[in-house]
Amino acid sequence: MDNKRSTILILFLAFLGGSTMVLAFAPFSQGWIAVLSLAALFALWRKASPARAFAIGWAWGLGCMGFGVFWLHNSIAQFGGITLPLAILLTLAFAAVLALFPALAGWLARKCSGISSTTLVLAYPASWVLMEWVRSWLLTGFPWLTVGYSQINTPLSGYAPVLGVYGVSLMLGLSATALNQGRSWWLLLLPGIWAGGWALQQLQWTEPVGEPFTATLLQASIPQEKKWLPSELRPTLEFYLEASDAHPDSRLIVWPETAVPAFAHQVEESFLQPLDQRFRQQGRDLLLGIPVRDAQGRSYNAMVSLGGSGRGRYFKRHLVPFGEFMPFKILLQPLVELFAIPMSSFSPGDKNKPPLLKLAGMEAGISICYEDAFGEEVIQALPQAAFLVNASNDAWFGDSLAPHQHLEMARMRTLETGRYLLRATNTGVSAIIDPQGTLVRVLSQFERGAISAEIQPMQGQTGFSLWRNWLVVGLSVLLLGIACFPVSKSLLSKNRVQVKK
Repeated sequence: MDNKRSTILILFLAFLGGSTMVLAFAPFSQGWIAVLSLAALFALWRKASPARAFAIGWAWGLGCMGFGVFWLHNSIAQFGGITLPLAILLTLAFAAVLALFPALAGWLARKCSGISSTTLVLAYPASWVLMEWVRSWLLTGFPWLTVGYSQINTPLSGYAPVLGVYGVSLMLGLSATALNQGRSWWLLLLPGIWAGGWALQQLQWTEPVGEPFTATLLQASIPQEKKWLPSELRPTLEFYLEASDAHPDSRLIVWPETAVPAFAHQVEESFLQPLDQRFRQQGRDLLLGIPVRDAQGRSYNAMVSLGGSGRGRYFKRHLVPFGEFMPFKILLQPLVELFAIPMSSFSPGDKNKPPLLKLAGMEAGISICYEDAFGEEVIQALPQAAFLVNASNDAWFGDSLAPHQHLEMARMRTLETGRYLLRATNTGVSAIIDPQGTLVRVLSQFERGAISAEIQPMQGQTGFSLWRNWLVVGLSVLLLGIACFPVSKSLLSKNRVQVKK
């Protein structure tokens, strides 16, 4: 009974530690909590068997993901057309699946590591980062709540231009294991890692190119349940036109994702062509979100550029499962019929085409909504892109943690690329972010209006834009291999003894 109670207590502590990790992310932004939460998890793993470490990791993950992505139930219930209890059940099931990744990290770490300080320090953060990386691409990927994002306001963010967000996760994991070493000399690793991050923050990874220009982002703050009503089309377009005219000195105006609630061919002659001519005459550019349907009947979530730099189109390439397309449609046909989400049958754009459009007389890297959660996809616009634009519609998430967490990820992209990022959203949070991840201008949630700032185009490449995630993945594999070596050596010695006998 005592052993059973002990196990329950350990699992509860792991769940509690994972729950508190949510406070490390936006909007709470208490990055120091992430170090303590991971340190506590690693301490619970220390003497556990691989199977028990798996259970502890799953309990931690259930706490982190259960609270961290609980906002999904709002989208599922309100826009999926199902009951709230079922939406909550589906959200918790999704969190339970996501919790398998920290569970696998615990199992792998304990399988590979021995009991020495060296193996503990190396195996835990290495296995953690590898599982985060796998989560970012497996089954289209879900990199939300990658622990590196929690360090956007700490010195550890200095590693982002070199190693990306997973490199920040690695340094956070190394810090957490160092805290577990007591009086060991490994504890000295902690100040060294943080001092190194601070030193890297002092470096300028890219340099200005060309003249600065003024950009304006518009936020209409239209509730998602009203967005696609036919009666809302005219007042929506009137707002965007009036707000654009109110900023005649802006070289670039950006409207959010699907700002125009109609297919492009439906408003081409009546709206898009006159708008294009109007901005050409003014010598300005406009970037707007609008769905596009081609001659074959395929639909795309698109950003369309109009005005002085010429017309162009970008089709979203990384679609959101269940929200923009139905994966394994034949197998999941009951779910197709269950959910009734508008504009949920998009086709992906060409992944071999760089995500670039010409704006303000230069190339800009374009991403739509969820795409800015994938650093390796954003840097496909480099080195050509002089700045970045992300158009989003976080109205799906309501008044929850999600829009703030999403903005936090966008800030990390500026550090990884060394570029300004213009983030225009339907209901907020819209923001202009500089290459250091600083919020230059912000328009809060559910506030109708516009924000403007002077944008400095940049050139050059960061280390991350050159090496992508392969450097940190390779480093993690190497650390895990070093941690496994003492175990392999021990097993080899035992086998030799058995042979002699």
